[in-house]
Amino acid sequence: MDAMPQRPLRYAVGLPNRREYADPRLLRELGVLAERSGWDGFFLWDGQVAEHPDEHLTDSWTTLAAIAADTERLRLGVMVSVLALKRPAEVARATVALDLLSGGRLIFGAGLGSSAAEFQALGQDPDPRVRAEKLDEALHVLDGLWTGRPFTFHGRWFTVTDLTFQPVSPQRPRIPVWIAGTWPARRPMRRAAQWDGVFPTRAGVGHAEMMPPADLETVVSYVRAQRAVRNGQFDAPSDAPSDASSDASFDVVMEGRTSGLRRDADAMVVAPYRAAGLTWWVEKLGWFRGPVELVRARIRSGPPVPVDPGADPVGTGCRTEPVVGRP
Repeated sequence: MDAMPQRPLRYAVGLPNRREYADPRLLRELGVLAERSGWDGFFLWDGQVAEHPDEHLTDSWTTLAAIAADTERLRLGVMVSVLALKRPAEVARATVALDLLSGGRLIFGAGLGSSAAEFQALGQDPDPRVRAEKLDEALHVLDGLWTGRPFTFHGRWFTVTDLTFQPVSPQRPRIPVWIAGTWPARRPMRRAAQWDGVFPTRAGVGHAEMMPPADLETVVSYVRAQRAVRNGQFDAPSDAPSDASSDASFDVVMEGRTSGLRRDADAMVVAPYRAAGLTWWVEKLGWFRGPVELVRARIRSGPPVPVDPGADPVGTGCRTEPVVGRP
């Protein structure tokens, strides 16, 4: 199956909210630097539980509010929110407030969460099936409350009765929702097909590695097939959320690593992923990339766009593949 229609590729900075990056003042500085350096987005992690007693964490939503006030163009988001640990009504209020504050620049990312220990530490059931049920219900509640119309929902985990939330997001039809999941698990990809974007990772791929382009192409094909079912090209289930986006606006998001030393070489690293259907490249940054000053320098050097903005590195026939599984 062909990749989704190719769209202009956008580039974001992705940073942790823990260890040395638990300082919201540092993250605010790096967010402003990212906008000045030509990046399109700035995304933060959603860690809530320290891995050891001396580890520091910060609240990503409060930090993004400060960054929103100091920037004009950057798309912002928590990538990704562990929604099963949160109260969806509170998330609905917070996200709309941040979206209004930023002038409609928020993207909402959600996933099961990668740490069962985080759920246990907060007294929540770490069973992936329970987390998945809570995530799906919470997404449904968010979607309903974001409409600004009376909304009622009675689920196993969450209940809302005749509730109307105002104001609403300036974005239409809603704040975009990206769903994360670990390939080759299929259920998160089916979930993503219901919303506005997919943010896949690959099982066994660590901070110093990247998903192979062929795997991303497989993910895109699978999600596109699921969306075809939902959009009525086959017998579609009846529980698709309201205002499902078309493939033309559906985002494919991936974390990766480029050096920032040679823009042409960096663009060739990204090129096969773009050919596979990628629409957002997230530069994966943090302590695993070296000291803060090196991370700051990587942000300052700008996104891995081709030297000639009109050039298509894929179309040159020079299909240089990234080094997969290595720093």
